[in-house]
Amino acid sequence: MYKIILASQSPRRRELLTQVGIIYEVIPSKVEEKITKSDPVEVVIELSQQKAFDVGGDTDCGIEDGSVVIGADTIVVQDGNILGKPKDRDDAIQMLESLQGKTHSVYTGVTLYYKDVQEPVSVSFAKETKVTFYKMSRDEIEAYVNTKEPMDKAGAYGIQGLSAVFIEKIDGDYNNVVGLPVAAIYQEMKKRGWL
Repeated sequence: MYKIILASQSPRRRELLTQVGIIYEVIPSKVEEKITKSDPVEVVIELSQQKAFDVGGDTDCGIEDGSVVIGADTIVVQDGNILGKPKDRDDAIQMLESLQGKTHSVYTGVTLYYKDVQEPVSVSFAKETKVTFYKMSRDEIEAYVNTKEPMDKAGAYGIQGLSAVFIEKIDGDYNNVVGLPVAAIYQEMKKRGWL
């Protein structure tokens, strides 16, 4: 059996892996994220690779050969603009105003890094899910931002939280929007014999 390592402290990612029965250990990446791409798919793959390679290649982590590191990153894209985590309350309000009443894309990139001294193997992929928000009033946006929930989430919302009442439609994988397309990860790992 392969040791699975999640290169993230995200409680949402941990919850999703646990829900599907994948036994894993958390060793968070300490890499400073650097974006050199502009295409959303390339951005999330680049970020997921940075995290997986940081943990998988870190000899101080004590990761054994035969371990599989999962690196992941999620971004929200509205009208060609990448919406990261809000810098402050005003930024969160601005992001939510740009999303309300419209459809945007959520991209999650995943890199699976199989640690082997002789020949490490990695596979990367990205998933896109489209999310449509109902129209929100300014009062609703401010009340939601006041909960502080949006402050650590890309696009200033968490689909599995209080903002669920503003989601009109999801086209694609719900878990991808939460932050980890676990079905795709499971199938890829199964195909490679890593589960």
